[in-house]
Amino acid sequence: MHILKQVDRFLEKIEGHLIVLILSLMILLSFGQMLLRNLFDMGIVWGDTLLRQWVLWVGFLGASMAVRHDKHISIEVFANPPSLFWKRMIKAFTRFCAGIISGFLAWAAWSFVLFEKEAESVLFLDLPVWVFQTILPYSFMVIAVRFIISGAAYVKNESGQPQ
Repeated sequence: MHILKQVDRFLEKIEGHLIVLILSLMILLSFGQMLLRNLFDMGIVWGDTLLRQWVLWVGFLGASMAVRHDKHISIEVFANPPSLFWKRMIKAFTRFCAGIISGFLAWAAWSFVLFEKEAESVLFLDLPVWVFQTILPYSFMVIAVRFIISGAAYVKNESGQPQ
């Protein structure tokens, strides 16, 4: 479990830097597109398509980081459990279930990426669609692992909070 947490912290740093990089590039590209269109009546043909793909990447990386920091959307099944023990067990159970579901979504996303690779679809500039879609299985798998780690922390930790 200790090794998983170290890998998780490493991935978090990479994801954070990647989000900053992609957002910076998105701002530059969208500002450049605006200048080109308004001042020169032209634009980068593939710019809007690339921006949409980057939105997908930022969204999924952000979702992964939200799970890491326990800031994801959640529904409280039992708002006031009778004891701290039951509160921890309910949170652990919901985290494990979310992890399992995210694992299935990762598997489905991987199948989707493989299908796109076989179809040899091209997005722009002869870049295959599947390259941009690799964020889907990656994010769902990392989200699954993070939910499992969080669930295990609720079971293990006496304070009732993930470590």
